[in-house]
Amino acid sequence: MNKPLIAAHVAQTRRQGVLAAHSINEFVFAVPDLDVAEEFYTLFGLKVVRVGEELEIYAVDHPHCFGRIIKGPKKRLQWLSFGVYPEDFEPFKEHLKTLGIALIPSPDPKGDGIWILTPDGFPLQIRVAEKTSPSSPPIRKFTPESNGAGRSPNKSKVHKVHPKHLSHVLIFTKNVDDSLAFYEKVLGLKLSDSAGEDLIAFVHSPHGSDHHLLAMLKSKDYGYHHTSWAVESIDDVGFGSMQMRDAGFTEGWGVGRHVLGSNYFRYVQDPWGSFAEYSFDIDFIPHDIDWPAKNHPPDDSLYAWGPDVTHDFGHNFEVEGEKFLSNRKKP
Repeated sequence: MNKPLIAAHVAQTRRQGVLAAHSINEFVFAVPDLDVAEEFYTLFGLKVVRVGEELEIYAVDHPHCFGRIIKGPKKRLQWLSFGVYPEDFEPFKEHLKTLGIALIPSPDPKGDGIWILTPDGFPLQIRVAEKTSPSSPPIRKFTPESNGAGRSPNKSKVHKVHPKHLSHVLIFTKNVDDSLAFYEKVLGLKLSDSAGEDLIAFVHSPHGSDHHLLAMLKSKDYGYHHTSWAVESIDDVGFGSMQMRDAGFTEGWGVGRHVLGSNYFRYVQDPWGSFAEYSFDIDFIPHDIDWPAKNHPPDDSLYAWGPDVTHDFGHNFEVEGEKFLSNRKKP
């Protein structure tokens, strides 16, 4: 394993005197067909390991299990897990007691740490874990200047895209303001930016992270919208889009560039209507600065340039009665 790469991801930056989660340790959601999920995320460029009746999701060159997919009657967010530093675990217990937040039994047979309920009613875990959110700005690769030859890569030599790490998770919530208050007050996360009235909010870790490690979008109920995976170049965003298109996954949004977060993106729609995102060059918020959070016009919550947003991009197919039929095209 590439130790320097791992070390870069788990550098222990922290803001002194601040009790806060440093990373999303793990996301967990259910789908009705693990074989389909395994194929989709493998094609996307991630490492998928089947362990019994669940899938573990890794970036190819990173040792951390960023997520798990379990079998269920339909696609449904199960829980989120947040990592804290070892010295903060007991203070978090006291913090929850002071806030009057009740603990719940672990819904995960493998679960340790502390479990509570979010305002939306799904479980959330707080546990000691290595910091996997970035502690420094992302690696950015650009083609060199011309030196007697064209700079574009040859299409015949395009490599398969393998994202480097999980950047963030976007979830649906019944009330953005209530959820924002919860993640700020309970987990110590900080608002990066928001848009509209109770429309969407982005939060980061004060111990250093991307512009957002969690985002919350208004819906009738909670749910999983997308995971975002960091790549090293704008070419990789395009190559990833093509690699999924060639596999029959043509639906999604992008390529474009966000305003909030500044990253270049391509969202690929999965077989259940949610998305996996290739992301390049997102804003980074170091542990030693205060980000000037603002509320922006709704248009700025989407993109600076790119194709029109798809009609179902903000649709929560986990809401009771909503159905999504996979529209994958045969490659």
